[in-house]
Amino acid sequence: MPKVVDPEARRDEVVDAVFRVVRRAGFEQASLRNVAEEAGLAIGSVRHYFDGHTDLMVFAMRASLDRVSARLTERVGPLLATQDEDERTEGVELMLSELLPLDERRRDEATVWLAFATAARTRPELRPLARESYDGMRTLVRRIVDGIARRRRLAGDPKVETERLCALIDGLTMEGVLHPERMTPELMVQALRRHLQTLVEPRL
Repeated sequence: MPKVVDPEARRDEVVDAVFRVVRRAGFEQASLRNVAEEAGLAIGSVRHYFDGHTDLMVFAMRASLDRVSARLTERVGPLLATQDEDERTEGVELMLSELLPLDERRRDEATVWLAFATAARTRPELRPLARESYDGMRTLVRRIVDGIARRRRLAGDPKVETERLCALIDGLTMEGVLHPERMTPELMVQALRRHLQTLVEPRL
């Protein structure tokens, strides 16, 4: 009997292969042929799902965003369920940590995101998804900042604090991808934690 192929499982294999190729060799090297070889598949199997390099990269980026979104959703429930400020603070830190390259999985996602965003600067067909990715992060950060402002005294203007926190996440992500020996996961978490502390005006 012919082998039954699960399309979703096959696409996940291809996405994981894209991540490995981009991390090792860069965005432009994630061709259909190279990705098929990395996944241990015939190139025809990959072409069955994707028309070309752009189609493949958009799909991989979308899959990456979906994975991150699923993890963020898991963090929302406990955060909304508690009224304890210390637990809320820890929950916010854990949620934002999902955006940082703190382990191999998140480092692969951040590497692909950085490569994709850089390529989108000169490739208009990639810009809508790159913009959607960044807008999604900004929306999340603004909600967190607004939540702090509702419950406690925010130390600055919400718009400015949103931009400041987004800039921190962007900077830590870039440094964590480009200089992992210097920007360690421990240092990223410490920097994020300290920044979140500065958002709240100290009680007199």
